Amino acid sequence: MKIISDLHIHSKYSRATSEDMNIPSITRFARIKGLNLVGTGDFTHPKWLEELRELLIPIPEINLYKPAQTQEAPVYYMITSEVSTIFEFRGQVKKIHHMILVPNLEVAAQVNDSLAKYGDLAVDGRPTLNLPAPELVDEVMSISMDNEIIPSHAWTPWFSLFGAFSGFDSVDDCYQDMTRHIHAIETGLSSDPPLNWRLSSLDRFVLVSNSDSHSAWPWRIGREANIFELEVPSYHGIIDAIRKKDLKRFKCTIEVDPSYGKYHWTGHRNCNVSLPPAEAIKLGGRCPVCHRRLTKGVEQRVEELADRPLGFKPEGVVPYLHLLPLSEVIAAVVGVDQPSNSKVWKVYNALVERFGNEFTVLIDVPQEKLLEVVDPRVAEAVIRVREDRIKVIPGYDGVYGKLIIFPEEGERGVAAGLGGEGETSEKRETVRREEARASRLDEFM
Repeated sequence: MKIISDLHIHSKYSRATSEDMNIPSITRFARIKGLNLVGTGDFTHPKWLEELRELLIPIPEINLYKPAQTQEAPVYYMITSEVSTIFEFRGQVKKIHHMILVPNLEVAAQVNDSLAKYGDLAVDGRPTLNLPAPELVDEVMSISMDNEIIPSHAWTPWFSLFGAFSGFDSVDDCYQDMTRHIHAIETGLSSDPPLNWRLSSLDRFVLVSNSDSHSAWPWRIGREANIFELEVPSYHGIIDAIRKKDLKRFKCTIEVDPSYGKYHWTGHRNCNVSLPPAEAIKLGGRCPVCHRRLTKGVEQRVEELADRPLGFKPEGVVPYLHLLPLSEVIAAVVGVDQPSNSKVWKVYNALVERFGNEFTVLIDVPQEKLLEVVDPRVAEAVIRVREDRIKVIPGYDGVYGKLIIFPEEGERGVAAGLGGEGETSEKRETVRREEARASRLDEFM
């Protein structure tokens, strides 16, 4: 059975998150997207944990859950959360986000009891805990060795393992003797496998990819995902495939081109300065216009730590696909700024109604079949995205990259912002406005 999973999302109890991040909405849009396994997110929040108990039915033999109010083929749920740890290391404050995966709600409650000593779990769906990363791992793994901890969006400048502003230079520095319990690293929107492959120290870890979604709309949920092949879906099957880096079961990750992210190149938004690593390093990290310090991009951060050339591929790695949300591809083709636009929904719905779900459209449907439903430019755009034949002007200093699907014709529009990974207050407000607009478009779905 093919399992397409997004194991890192947030509930309505997390900051800057849509009120529609509830089980019915997540389930609805997961089906439209083509996801059949979703992480619950936020099990550390007491109110969300109570809702999960009410709205999910346990399937004990596979340690997964399904929605109570549905007769359709289930979208399975895995019990997951994300926490933020803040601690001092060698005189510097470190701020790291971590995914936590557990086999059931009973274990989740035990984890909550343990972590409540280090912070108020009711303040945010992604709570802030005052304890070092190694102690977090020790606390969680002492409850059950079936639990799994994965460093979240490992390269985003803030709140990540390798973050330029508050992270570490190695996994071992972050987790110390508890590194033995770390089996995977989340690429996040900031990176993809080729960037991570440049560090030989990461070869021992498998790379996973998830959306970190703050909204259930299909241009957010599942924008990054993992594909497994199991006889039956199960918590232990997924965790075992991750821990063993089993290529027979862990088939690939779905990744957004990291150039599309808002911190890929080094730059200074106020001065419209965007620089690749070599040029930023030549300038000493200073803006050539105002001479203030530039915001260091992920590509430069990778360059600092890399011991391999660009393009190096280790043996035995999980494959990956570069994709973009179908709504954003359509938006770029029809020339609108937001994927919530009614013009986009019309085309999107026609494709999903014909072929079943978004991932089928993006990955499997031949071009001649697409042409039976949509105009040639949309069909060609889908194929170019599938074959990784698009161009992206890299994002920098909070500015998203520009998607160019038809470079031979010049710029053809910018896909909507992806969100997530430490959003600014400005971005949060943008997300809220977008969700308000999109919520009025239910008639199109």
